[in-house]
Amino acid sequence: MIQSVTDTYVFIPGGWQGGWAFDPITERLTNLNKKCFSLTLPGLELDQQEQDRIINLDTHIQFVVDFILRENIHNVILCGYSYSGMVITGCADRIPERIKALVYIDAYVPKHGDSCWTLTNDIFRNIFATGAGHDGMTVAVPTGGDIRRRPHPLAAFMQNLQLNGNHERILNRAFIYHTGWANTPFTSQFESLKNSPQWLIETLDCGHNAMRESPDKLTQLLCDLEARYRH
Repeated sequence: MIQSVTDTYVFIPGGWQGGWAFDPITERLTNLNKKCFSLTLPGLELDQQEQDRIINLDTHIQFVVDFILRENIHNVILCGYSYSGMVITGCADRIPERIKALVYIDAYVPKHGDSCWTLTNDIFRNIFATGAGHDGMTVAVPTGGDIRRRPHPLAAFMQNLQLNGNHERILNRAFIYHTGWANTPFTSQFESLKNSPQWLIETLDCGHNAMRESPDKLTQLLCDLEARYRH
C-alpha cells in the first residue's frame, strides 16, 4: 500500500482516452523524481469488453476516489484533461481532505447541476449525438487520432454533476487554456476565470492534446504550479 505524504500527481484522461494519454508527461515527471499515476476510467480499457452495467459520471468519479483511498494517497495534485474536469471536481467534492490542488488541463470546470453536454459547444454536442447512434450506449471514437482510443460511455457525457460544496475547500486551483485549436469549447471558460483571484490561469500555444504536442512545456508548467502551491 502506498502511504504518500509528498505531493502526488494523479492524471485523469479525457473522452475516449486511457491512462496512456499521459505517458509523455508521467515519464518526464518520473525522471524528475515526482510521484505520479495516470488512470484509465471504467469502460475505456484497451481490452474493452461488453459491459453488464451502465457507466456514468458517478462511476468514473467513484473509481478515482476508490483508487486514492485504496492506495492511501494524500496531497494529491489531481489533474483532469478535457471531459475529466467533470471527474476531478466530483472527486474533490467527495474527498477534499486528500486533494492538495486541482489542475484543469483544457478541461470543463463544472458547477452543481452541470454536465459535459451542457458545458460543451454545438460541435461536440453533434459529435456526442451522432457518435451514440450505433448502439445508443457509447459515443463512437471520432475519426483520426490515436488508435488506442475507445468508445466513451454516453451516460458519462450526459449525467449532471451533483455537488455538495466540499470541492470549494480546495484553494489551489489552476486552469490551463490551450489556444491553438479552432473548435475549442473552453474559450468562455477561460474568459470567466482569467480575472479571478481564486484561480491560477496559464495558457499553452498548442492544440487540445498538449500531452502529445507540447509535453515538455506542459510538464514544466505543472512543475511550476506545484512549486507555487508550496508557498
